Amino acid sequence: MCDILVATPKATREKVMLFAKNSDRDPNEAQLLELIPRKRHEEGEVRLTYVQYPQAGETYSIIISRPWWTWGAEMGVNELGLAIGNTAIFSREKIPEKGILGMDIVRLALERSRNSEEALKLITEIVDNQGGSGSYEHRLIYSNSFIIADPREAWVLETAGRHWAAKKIEGVYSISNALTIEDDWDVASESVESLARKGGFSFAKHFSDRFYTYFAHGRDRRAFTYRRLREKEGDITIEYMMSILRSHSLEPYSPHKGSMRDVCMHYGGLTRPSQTAASQLSELGEAGIHWFTGTSLPCLSIFKPLNFNTEPLPMGENPTNKYNPNNYWWRVERFHRKFQTNYTHMHQFSIERDEQQRMVLEAVQEFRGGADLSTPLRLALEKERELIERWDKMITPTRQPFPYNIWWRKVNKRAHIVI
Repeated sequence: MCDILVATPKATREKVMLFAKNSDRDPNEAQLLELIPRKRHEEGEVRLTYVQYPQAGETYSIIISRPWWTWGAEMGVNELGLAIGNTAIFSREKIPEKGILGMDIVRLALERSRNSEEALKLITEIVDNQGGSGSYEHRLIYSNSFIIADPREAWVLETAGRHWAAKKIEGVYSISNALTIEDDWDVASESVESLARKGGFSFAKHFSDRFYTYFAHGRDRRAFTYRRLREKEGDITIEYMMSILRSHSLEPYSPHKGSMRDVCMHYGGLTRPSQTAASQLSELGEAGIHWFTGTSLPCLSIFKPLNFNTEPLPMGENPTNKYNPNNYWWRVERFHRKFQTNYTHMHQFSIERDEQQRMVLEAVQEFRGGADLSTPLRLALEKERELIERWDKMITPTRQPFPYNIWWRKVNKRAHIVI
């Protein structure tokens, strides 16, 4: 489950395009944050997560956040200021067991496209081949929707198997795990255009799987994020976008009482199998700044600034689905899981988190114009470390309600992590 938000230049205070995403995954699906440089390729094919695909002669530099086991990315941005993220869509169309993951499509488009128009063209040419399980631990096969944004324009593209529809975004937009396009697309596949000629056609209503769409609560989350964007349209800032990514459907919040309606999603067992695994917020432009958590649960994380001049990311060893104290995602994750057992301190924690985040935001102002962001990145990591060390000493784990406690015990046991 995921949520993606976009605010076009006319909707933001600084008149820049803002792209944001929370990536929701299985709780032990650690994500890898990496900067991959521009490369020339002589090989004829590249191995995606499940299949081979023709390789490009050259690929652009990208910053991506991806599940540890996939080739593709949940979200990312390239050196030209193109940002893309995908969400799972549950449609009535059958998807093959083996194919190109939506995450693979995100990375392919980032590596090969100069702008949103080129990315839209590339993606619509290969959605026929989407397929394969999008989960490491269980079977989860789905279609995909995408937000595609560059400094000048943004698009929403929604698919149902080989069928697709896309529209240009004016002002603000958001998507979750439910189709949103009715009959208002700007371009669509021939199959959709053919269906529409019969009259009274809605892309969302025609292709949505009602059962999975309902229980994923994508429409609820989308209604929440879209309303929040509309409330500040014309005055949206980076800080405001961060606050949306960190939000829950009910405040004050308790993780064991959470739901699939939460934008910052906390794992909760069978009825809430996903957890926000990483977050991205990008200010798009030639000298764009890209904020990634590199950790789960943005409500407990500091967003770190990156650009394409930043030194290699100090994230430690590459993660797997097992706890590793030498990997940054897992090292912070252990604290996140401990804090969730005693979430009553969240109000004070959030005050301190916001203070630390503000210091990083202010520090970045000195490094605009494409400068190396290694110094403010180190500051962000230092402030997050100080915050974690302070609160790790203060928090005493408490027993959680049954069966919430049982579900987390099973998850932690699979990850070989002790809280």
